[in-house]
Amino acid sequence: MSIPPKIQILINQLDRQLNEIEQQAAQGINLLRSLLSYFPENVILMQYFAYLNTILFFLETARLQIQTTIDTISDEDVPRELIQEAGEDLGMLQGKIIEEKIRLQRLIDFLGNNP
Repeated sequence: MSIPPKIQILINQLDRQLNEIEQQAAQGINLLRSLLSYFPENVILMQYFAYLNTILFFLETARLQIQTTIDTISDEDVPRELIQEAGEDLGMLQGKIIEEKIRLQRLIDFLGNNP
């Protein structure tokens, strides 16, 4: 069975959002590296750096979750309930991704406005 179109659209959106977050996290890490070179003992900057690395880990686990979902619902005889559950799981993941994207954007804005 192929992946239902609505779920495929959601998967494509998630992939796009994860790529955007990855780019933002890389931008944040670059900003923090620059700041940490001036203030290497700043605990708050170190916490932000750890947070950005946590986001990168989140991205990897989210991608693995999406791939596992794709593999699960791509089988030939997948029950409708499993497909519905997969859609719900992806919807919940989308909520987490949006929350992280907002938090990350706030941090990037803060770091970018405080040279």
